[in-house]
Amino acid sequence: MAVLAWLLIPLFAAVGAAIWAGWASRNRTTGDVAELAGYERFRDAMEKAASGTDAVRP
Repeated sequence: MAVLAWLLIPLFAAVGAAIWAGWASRNRTTGDVAELAGYERFRDAMEKAASGTDAVRP
């Protein structure tokens, strides 16, 4: 029975590694479009706020 336990440890490690590799290589580019659009809106808002102030630019 102890031999079976020692054989199951690498099997579980291989299954865990396969699950982790699948999770790590997933496609994560779906959120980039929304994030970039939000960043562009932020930059536009900051440009509008900066143009309306009396601050002196160097």
